[in-house]
Amino acid sequence: MFLHRPLGIIQGIKWCESLYFKNWMRNFGRTTKVLRMSNKIHIPTNVKSFLIEIGELSYFGGRFFKELFSRPFEFKELMRQCYNMGNRSLLLVGVTGFILGLVMTLQSRPTLMEFGAESWMPSMVSISIVREIGPVIIALICAGRISSGIGAELGSMRVTEQIDAMEVSGTNPFKYLVVTRILAATFMIPLLIIYGDAIALFGSAIIEYLKGDVSFLLYFNSVFNVLSFSDLIPATIKSFFFGFAIGLVGCYKGYNCSRGTMGVGEASNSAVVYTSMLLFVIDFIAVFVSDIFFNY
Repeated sequence: MFLHRPLGIIQGIKWCESLYFKNWMRNFGRTTKVLRMSNKIHIPTNVKSFLIEIGELSYFGGRFFKELFSRPFEFKELMRQCYNMGNRSLLLVGVTGFILGLVMTLQSRPTLMEFGAESWMPSMVSISIVREIGPVIIALICAGRISSGIGAELGSMRVTEQIDAMEVSGTNPFKYLVVTRILAATFMIPLLIIYGDAIALFGSAIIEYLKGDVSFLLYFNSVFNVLSFSDLIPATIKSFFFGFAIGLVGCYKGYNCSRGTMGVGEASNSAVVYTSMLLFVIDFIAVFVSDIFFNY
């Protein structure tokens, strides 16, 4: 009996150790579970859907660049889209630019007259329009017309299963519908912005001619003397990004439209909202980069 007593003590110690280990592991598991639950970050539904939308839009843009350099190249459809976006927007952009030049000159002239700085009017208006106001305002106008039109057109084609029919017939609908429209918007928006800036400066020159007895020759000489390549190059480059954003968002919203005819209206509306927000983001980045390289 004496010989078996240490063995019983050892077994009892092992049993206590195992029981203590099981309780410790159980408590450790509960602690880690609580810590794991406390480390979870609650993301609101709106923020989550917005982040998902950004990811899907980025994937859509990557697919555009992938399809851009693959055959066949739809030049005929590209020319047709350039005509629809460019030629049919001339009147809207022209009226907008003309009124923009009139309003800027009429609003700025009394303030400059108080300081005796009427001679600064051509340089102030031209730099403001060419650098910032002209590209942004005209891009927003084009976003309302072009991006919503693309979203509604592609959305109706998706709802009526025309895109599905193109896939069944062996045609690449992404290549034919999306790539051509994004390229057309990328090429046409810079031309429309240049056209709108020229009309805006002409409207400003009319006000100066009527109110300040400044001839057109003197006005445009002052404009071209103050403008430089550091004003034109950044504005032109960012206008290409404006056009790309307008075409990309409009095509993305229309191509992924759902929920019947109600979805067509939602695609058109959301295309304008997302494009307008994206234009301001691109404009901020462009101004920030221009300030670094051109030292405004």
